[in-house]
Formats: sequence, structure tokens, C-alpha cells
Amino acid sequence: MSKAVTSPPAASDLPTVEPVPSLVARAAVTVRPLALAYRLIALVVIGTGIARNAGIVDGALDLTTVLYYTMVSNLICLGWMLLLVVRTIADLRREGARGTSTPSARGSGAVMMAITVTMLIYLVVLVPTRFAAGDADVFSLTDNLIHIVTPVLLILDWLLFVPKGAFRWIDPVLWVLIPYAYLAWAFVYGALGGEFVPGQRYPYPFMDVDALGIPGVTQWIIALSVALIAVGFVFVVLDRALSALARRAAVR
Repeated sequence: MSKAVTSPPAASDLPTVEPVPSLVARAAVTVRPLALAYRLIALVVIGTGIARNAGIVDGALDLTTVLYYTMVSNLICLGWMLLLVVRTIADLRREGARGTSTPSARGSGAVMMAITVTMLIYLVVLVPTRFAAGDADVFSLTDNLIHIVTPVLLILDWLLFVPKGAFRWIDPVLWVLIPYAYLAWAFVYGALGGEFVPGQRYPYPFMDVDALGIPGVTQWIIALSVALIAVGFVFVVLDRALSALARRAAVR
């Protein structure tokens, strides 16, 4: 009696094995619980800096702080980080623990650049001015939070958790529209009689037309614009370089 010969199972009958998602994809960490933990901490830290700067912690609310670009940019970061937290939680529930969660990589770049402007102007322009004026409390906890810590948190979030390769060469020029919009508003506000502090119609020394004249203020704005756009191009180059490295690593 001959034995029946069983044919091997067809490939379609074999159980499919889902590939294990990489921990890094498109030069971004794809572990959503880690991204969520980071973003929750960042949200608290950014909120603390804003609360301290606005006098909420001391029980003496000062709404005039909202007139300054520093506070405006920090509030933008707070809103963006809250959006990132909500998006990460939603993606975690819907898609699981692996993947990235960012509403817009280019939007992340715009917010990152908006707060980088705050850090650079503080360190390059305001700190030397305040030191020259005898201000010994330049690097206070509040100053560090709103001028240095928040920018670093946004830059790190982009470096760690945002997919790379989305930035365009035009983006640095578009990114400076945020501080330009503030400049336009501040000049109009001062021209209409608004004061940032009693007797002061300009929020920052480089905008003081009374002291520097229109040519002096124009030179400052041009110089800062060139510097900030250059920094924006550094971000674009880094974005493209990290994206290229990630693609090369993926095909190996």
C-alpha cells in the first residue's frame, strides 16, 4: 500500500508575519510612549516659564508681558506642544505604540524657528545690553526657562520625534514672517501711543527709533533678518542631511 504524498503548503497558506517596525524611521524615534512622555514634560516646563514670566506664580498677574515677542513665541510653543500631546495620544490609541505623531513637519519647523529667534536675540542682543546696564539678574530661572529652555525643548522635539525631509529651501524665508508680523504690530502699537513700559514705545532696544533713528533700526532689522534666515537654512540642511542618512540606512 503506497503512502500518500503530501505537497508542501502554498505560500498563500502560510501564516503571514508582520514586520517589526523599526525604532527609528525617517530619522525620527518611532516610540510614541517615549514621545508622549517627553512632550508632557515639555508642556509642563513651557507652561511654568510662561506662568513665572506673567507673574502668575507670584500672584501678581502682569498682562503686559504678552506685549513682548518673547511671551508671544512661548505661547505659540505652548499651543503647539499641547497639539503634539493631543495628536500623540490619539495616534497611540488608534495606531499603536510605533510611529511618529506630528500634525506637520514644516509646521514644527516654523514653531521651532519662531522660538529660536527668541533665544538668539536674547543671547546676542539683550544679554550684552542688560550686562552693560548693570543688570546682574540676567540668567534668572524665569529668563532661562523662556529664553533658553523652551527653545531647546522645541529643537530637541524636532530632532527626536519629527520625520525629516519635509523642509523646503523657501521655508527659512517663510519662517521669519512670524517675527516680522510681530515687528509690524509693535511699531504700529507704539505709533498709536501704546507703551510697553511707562514712557517706552518700543519693546526692544534695536527697535528704538528715538535712540537709533530709522537708519539705525533698519540696519539692525536687516542684520538680524540675514542672521535668522541663515540659521533657518542650517535647519533645512540638517533636515535634508538626516533624511538622506536615514534613507541610506534603510536600504542596507
